[in-house]
Amino acid sequence: MSSADIVERTELLLPGPALALGALLDVPVPDLDGGEGLPPLWHWLYLLERPAQADLGPDGHPARNCVPAPPGPGRRRMWAGGRVRTRGALRGGVPATRRTRVLSVQDKQGRTGPLTFVVVEHLIEQDGRIVVDEQQDIVYRPATSGAASETEEGEVVPPGPGEWAIEVSPTLLFRFSALTYNAHRIHYDRDYARDTEGYPGLLTHGPLQALAMAEAARAAGCGGDLVFDYRLVSPLFDHQGMVAGAVPEGDRTTTSVRDIYGRRTATGTVRSA
Repeated sequence: MSSADIVERTELLLPGPALALGALLDVPVPDLDGGEGLPPLWHWLYLLERPAQADLGPDGHPARNCVPAPPGPGRRRMWAGGRVRTRGALRGGVPATRRTRVLSVQDKQGRTGPLTFVVVEHLIEQDGRIVVDEQQDIVYRPATSGAASETEEGEVVPPGPGEWAIEVSPTLLFRFSALTYNAHRIHYDRDYARDTEGYPGLLTHGPLQALAMAEAARAAGCGGDLVFDYRLVSPLFDHQGMVAGAVPEGDRTTTSVRDIYGRRTATGTVRSA
């Protein structure tokens, strides 16, 4: 792949975004300028693309001049999962450079029509070495319309050992969208989510679920150089809450997110790199 296919962005890592995420999730913020640096996945608050308003599509997501570019007009974008390998921690007060490229594009036929699977690579370098090596899995599906579908709800399952309940509200989703510069309307525009995309509520971000799993693993003692592999397995809506869990199992920690009724929406594993 030529250098023209790689998008590069460099910035000084300041404490503001990390402090904002700590306040949003009520989790401890490490000493960014010292030896701790950013926890796993907190790099998602930095080195962000900031597209022009004119480049946004009707759904609020970039439709042009972006990586990856949508495969066609009207396709719905979903974050399906990814893999993150860390080699040390990104330190505050030091410039970092992110290089982004598309690794692969694959078209498949799904139950609802054509699907396009895109794997995007992000390499983040600081002090001349790669600190974060990441691949994100993105899926584009056909547009749907119509009335919002109903969701089944049962008995509320209280948080168990190793689980962390997060109250999901429109305010939390809006603030996370703002913190990550994500204008995708399914996360904050209830009328659009219901009337245009047919969702029964605001969609909880895939990256927010992954961060909740990573934070549950951090609270369980995971640290150092690690590999985090995660999958989004089912949509999670604001009225369904969010419960993250992390369970050490031998040489790895199994993570998950479920709704308050026990339905699993995301899974992951954390292991030493």
